[in-house]
Amino acid sequence: MSGSEATLERAIDEQEEAPGYGRGARILSIGIATTGLFTFAYFSVASHVLDAESAKRIDLLWSVMFVVISVIYRPIEQLLSRTIAQSRAVGTTHELRTPLLLQGAFAGTFLVVALIFRDPIQNDVFDGSATLYWVLVAGILFYAASYFARGWLAGHQWFGLYGGLVLFESLSRFCFPVAVAIGAVDGGESFVALGIAAAPFASLLVVPWALRRHVAPGATVERARGEAAGFALAVAGIMLAEQTLLNAPVLTVDATAADAALAGIVFNVLLIARAPLQLFQSVQTSLLPHLAGLEATEGHAAFARAIRVTVVAIAAFAGAVALGLLAVGPFVMSHVFGQDFDYGRVGLALVGIGMGLHLVAGTLNQAALARGQAGRAGAAWLGVAALFVVWTLVPVVEDQLLRVELGYALATGALSGALLLVYRRGGADR
Repeated sequence: MSGSEATLERAIDEQEEAPGYGRGARILSIGIATTGLFTFAYFSVASHVLDAESAKRIDLLWSVMFVVISVIYRPIEQLLSRTIAQSRAVGTTHELRTPLLLQGAFAGTFLVVALIFRDPIQNDVFDGSATLYWVLVAGILFYAASYFARGWLAGHQWFGLYGGLVLFESLSRFCFPVAVAIGAVDGGESFVALGIAAAPFASLLVVPWALRRHVAPGATVERARGEAAGFALAVAGIMLAEQTLLNAPVLTVDATAADAALAGIVFNVLLIARAPLQLFQSVQTSLLPHLAGLEATEGHAAFARAIRVTVVAIAAFAGAVALGLLAVGPFVMSHVFGQDFDYGRVGLALVGIGMGLHLVAGTLNQAALARGQAGRAGAAWLGVAALFVVWTLVPVVEDQLLRVELGYALATGALSGALLLVYRRGGADR
């Protein structure tokens, strides 16, 4: 065994022994891997039980909802995860008042905006469907509590409960199109859509179990509200950029393509990235509190080791996915979604490569958040996302689907490079 291989093996062994990261990521991976399968299955079954137009509206509902919740709720999840982990690492506790106020403010602002713009949302986005509009509003409000619970569970490193929460969410959502498929209900589009709103509410059933494990607080760490708000706003920008990478192509293609069904095809292709991203959410969810604790207690070497091991695992996984897509991607996509469309294997492989680069960027992003570099990371994400949107609109590549696939790979590559510079600068400062 070479010296570099031995070093890598020792690093992996040390990471596996870390209770907050190695073991936590393994536990959480089971729940989130299954969650990804059920999410993929939800859209697969929906595409079979609904006509093309209804399936497209469900795709748009999902895309719009997850752009919103990722921008306004994921920052609080990340804030809770980081601050709770830091407090636990130094032997103190934390306060929930500021994150709770921020989450409530985000949810309230969304509700006001949604009510003011009800007519354009309902008529222009959902073709006049009041059901889809109210599913959007109710689902986003339910997710406020769900994401707050996720951040609290991640910060305490209760990853089994975190995995249970997201698994129960996806399983309950999947039951709705299945009920239509077996003929138990005759609700069609409306009933399938209701699953998207019901899922985050159902997921909160795991919270009582978490409350039983809550340790009575001792001394409270009073964090400056301005610092917390600044962190949350920076992460909101990051989440907006990430959702832009995954959802903007669906919207731009829907607005510009001559074929109305092409937006649904783009959505299906980007599910290739979504499913592994959801799987590796287990790693990223456990990584942020782990890194925050390392930064507070063990220093730069342990911090860098955690990043290196994660990136090596991502590279191996993404390489296998890209090769699989190159070999059997078109066959699998056409059969899973039941559509008569000729998927290009090269384009699918590009999405697989982009997915791997996206995961690397997510890992480096967690390092930036743990080190308090949210502002620099946010600037990188937003800059790349803006360029990606421009790319999808300019006919540099005539085939719109291939344009999206190539653009996604290029954008995630540029993002990984930018965040690597942020990471190295952060290490040099310490």
